[in-house]
Amino acid sequence: MTVSDRPARIGMFGGTFDPVHLGHLRSGVELCEALSLDRLHMIPAPQPPLRDRPNVSAEQRLALLEAGIGDTPGLVADGRELRRDGPSYSLLTLEELRDDYGGDARLIMALGQDAFLKLADWHQPARLFELAHIVVMARPGYAPERSEALAELLGGREVNSVAELMTTPQGRVLAVTLPSPMRISATGIRQRLVKGESVRYLLPEAVERDIAAQRLYALPDSGDTA
Repeated sequence: MTVSDRPARIGMFGGTFDPVHLGHLRSGVELCEALSLDRLHMIPAPQPPLRDRPNVSAEQRLALLEAGIGDTPGLVADGRELRRDGPSYSLLTLEELRDDYGGDARLIMALGQDAFLKLADWHQPARLFELAHIVVMARPGYAPERSEALAELLGGREVNSVAELMTTPQGRVLAVTLPSPMRISATGIRQRLVKGESVRYLLPEAVERDIAAQRLYALPDSGDTA
């Protein structure tokens, strides 16, 4: 079966992207390669339900994401959650993507290990599997204990290969270890920016340039004129 003959493979990679960094973008590229995705929607969350409010506006974070992606094949900066009021529930985004691409598309939601461990606390978590597969970006050598609620939610959904995952449009779970795990922390980047320290080689050049031009994340000027 050629790529043009098979059902579309569409990924969703959400997050605060506060700010987007090279770890996010490299993970996006490697997800596309590992899963043979046709498109990966990278979607900033205006207000994640289980996290504190991000440091800069959703519109600014989307603009930084667009600058960071540039012309990277397969990656799409998707601002659809900015057009909704209230918490950024992934369920609503998956419903929209399923409507966009149809019932036969292989729809994948990519999660980091920490987010995956909290999946049972999400809004209507069982409904997620009616819409999409979940692919967990696993950390090498890290095998955390799962809660009883998560184990019950997963049931018999876990599979061991991309080929097995792609036999159905949704409903399964696969852990993948990406080739180039980057331990880059958005929190650490924000702290460095506040202190005026270098973030070179942690961010795409275009993102670093736009953050500097707009003084995002920096401490506000004191107003002193002396």
